[in-house]
Amino acid sequence: MKTLFACLHEDCAVTAIEYALLAGLLAIVLVISISLLGVQVGQLFLYVKDQMVLALS
Repeated sequence: MKTLFACLHEDCAVTAIEYALLAGLLAIVLVISISLLGVQVGQLFLYVKDQMVLALS
């Protein structure tokens, strides 16, 4: 336990915690943006596919 608390007082531990928080925030933003835009992107691909089929027929 002493090494854990000693590591928390070092600057490298603070940097590691900051990186972990940034990675978590980035993951949350990615999940939210993919869930919000996923349906619209899927519909866009279907529209492009349908237009390609119409153009080739």
